[in-house]
Amino acid sequence: MVNVPANAENQPDSIRAGAVEAAAGQPGGQNTARVPGGPAELDQVGPRLKAVLQAARYHGVELDPAEFRSATAVPTAADLSEWAQNAGMWSRAVRIRWSHLLRFQDAGPVVLLFSDGGAGLLTGASAERNIVFLKSADAPEDGEAIAVDELRLSQVWTGDAVMLRATRSQVAADAPFTLHWLTQLVRLESRPLRDIAIASFTLSVLTILPPLIVMTLVNKVLQFNSISTLVLLSAIIAVVFAYETLLGHARRLIINVVGARLDTKLQLHVFSRLLRLPLDYFERHPAGETMYHLAQVYRIREFLTGKLLSTFLDLITLCVLLPVMFYINATLAWVVVACGVVILLIILAFLKPLRRRYQRVVEAETWKSAAIGETVVGIKTVKALGLEPQRKALWDERVAEAGKARLAFGQLASWPQTLVTPIERLMVLGTMLIGAYLAMNDRSGYMVGSLFAFMMISQRVAQPLVGLARLVEDYEEVGAAIGEAASVLNRPLEASSNSIGLRPKLVGEVKFSDLTFSYIGTKTPALDRISFDIPAGSMFGIVGRSGSGKSTVARLLQGINRDYSGFLKLDGVDLKEINLRHLRQGLGVVLQDNFLFRGSIRDNIIAGRPGLTLSDAMRAAHLAGAQEFIERMPNGYDTYIEEGSPNLSGGQKQRLAIARALIHDPTILILDEATSALDPESEAIVSANLMRIATGRTMIIVSHRLASLTECDQILVMEQGKVLDVAPHAVLLERCPLYRQLWAQQNRHLDGHQGRPVAVLPRLV
Repeated sequence: MVNVPANAENQPDSIRAGAVEAAAGQPGGQNTARVPGGPAELDQVGPRLKAVLQAARYHGVELDPAEFRSATAVPTAADLSEWAQNAGMWSRAVRIRWSHLLRFQDAGPVVLLFSDGGAGLLTGASAERNIVFLKSADAPEDGEAIAVDELRLSQVWTGDAVMLRATRSQVAADAPFTLHWLTQLVRLESRPLRDIAIASFTLSVLTILPPLIVMTLVNKVLQFNSISTLVLLSAIIAVVFAYETLLGHARRLIINVVGARLDTKLQLHVFSRLLRLPLDYFERHPAGETMYHLAQVYRIREFLTGKLLSTFLDLITLCVLLPVMFYINATLAWVVVACGVVILLIILAFLKPLRRRYQRVVEAETWKSAAIGETVVGIKTVKALGLEPQRKALWDERVAEAGKARLAFGQLASWPQTLVTPIERLMVLGTMLIGAYLAMNDRSGYMVGSLFAFMMISQRVAQPLVGLARLVEDYEEVGAAIGEAASVLNRPLEASSNSIGLRPKLVGEVKFSDLTFSYIGTKTPALDRISFDIPAGSMFGIVGRSGSGKSTVARLLQGINRDYSGFLKLDGVDLKEINLRHLRQGLGVVLQDNFLFRGSIRDNIIAGRPGLTLSDAMRAAHLAGAQEFIERMPNGYDTYIEEGSPNLSGGQKQRLAIARALIHDPTILILDEATSALDPESEAIVSANLMRIATGRTMIIVSHRLASLTECDQILVMEQGKVLDVAPHAVLLERCPLYRQLWAQQNRHLDGHQGRPVAVLPRLV
């Protein structure tokens, strides 16, 4: 129940109980849903979860409470918003006022979070009556909403809310990375850009005053010795300078804010797209190449917030100053404009050659970045095999190619600058000479002051004209940078399936039916019309020679590759129809070579699961056989792991990876050659725990060590992408020649032979 202040006692009981308590819901009510990894006391968070569930259901999206994660006992608006976003919805955690609520007259439900941990659904509003309509989170979906005014709502609500809706067919995050997309991104900052434009226009007007004051000073003060006019002009100059200083400071601050916001949005967008790229992209492209292409985003950002914005502001100045120049002296103004046009024509003439030369620079720099990235990633192999001379020779070659390409580009790019420089000088000095000639032939005596004023204005006009011409040249480089970044960011996104797809409750039954799959660029299928079943809750082994397709089966189960023919069903649902995030949250995967992040052992075990505690990490470590060596470490579960895990052995890394896969209690656990890198002691520990690990889940073990598969319910034998046999270990030894051969090869030390004979020692004659 919501505590009602004493001043509400005068209200009728029906209004107070119905409008306030029903709106707040029953935070202490029971919630039978279990949230793995979430807060322990679900009766406190129940109403908030229910409210978001109902709001999502209104938009046709069914959220899964099992996917909710929260680091606090009562979920915050950010936790709930992230939950909805992970399910593919658009959602925002906001803090709004009563006046904003009155605008939601025809919008969908908005989740209001109450101060006591409860929640309610805003279903409508009436600005005329100054009320909103709320439903309790525990109320039935067809229940009626209750009218609540601002006073009553303020007793339980402080402004926290969650807005959510279904994603639209085309959102900004999914739009192609192009110049048009960047332009739309800049347009989102229309309000500060408008302020910048107003400030720039005002500053441009102010720049006119000093030249006009100088012209008046020469023509009036010096000619007629007017002290009063001089004093007045001095006061005007002081005011203008003070105002110009303050306005310029404000404009620079706004520009910095806009630049920071654009930079932040770009970086968030780039990293989000990078995470959503499919795994096969990273397998086919060097890390250095990808990083170099993405680094071009920063050049784009500098162009948008630097040269482009400054040129735009200069154009405002140009639009103000050009009419004044023509007013002062049309002849000199036409000279300035003609010089600007000639500069533009010179730069346009060099655009295509510069574009071709710059493309060579891009290719050379890409290969150079790929070389250094490959060396850094494989530095252990380089050191172990003594490959430093070979890698240095490769680096020298790539650096020479990049330097040659940059030199050729620089030599060609210097020609426009060489040709433009004298025209820039003519624009300033030429107008002064022509103006001096005109002043000598002027009998009115006012030409001298006009010449001074024109010279001051022309210096300010020359820079925008030259900057506008050079902007075209800069755009070519930025256009190439956009193409490089787009070559990565505009690839088909794996996460496009995150916002769609079914979310069935996973039990663990897997069925392959006449499935064929080929990798890109190969004609021979990796899997050729394979068919087999994996019952739910069983231990299933997969063996075969190298290249037989064992790991490909595991990749397909993870949804890494979906372009197969035939059927792969999980609990009777085609895997292509299942939401990718939902699928992978139900899987636990341990690879042969696992990556551990920088951080403590505990952080690595509970990676991505902030709602879990140390006891959860200890339980998973015990199940994986990792608890014993963790407790021997100096800081236990707080032991820090460096990049590359140099302070851990291969067996210890593998057992931590198994613990990380078990932390969220997956329905299906895939061990893809997970024990092949273990020492005999570690493998024995893991194998001893396999039966406990497999309890209550489907376990799929891909291994070339047959001894680790003897306890499996079924073992699949593969050869050249085809299924040879599926049976338990004892049956396969009898009827499968390949399995029997592999078993004999791995266990020949048990057949009583002593191995190869010892060579006869040579004798001295």
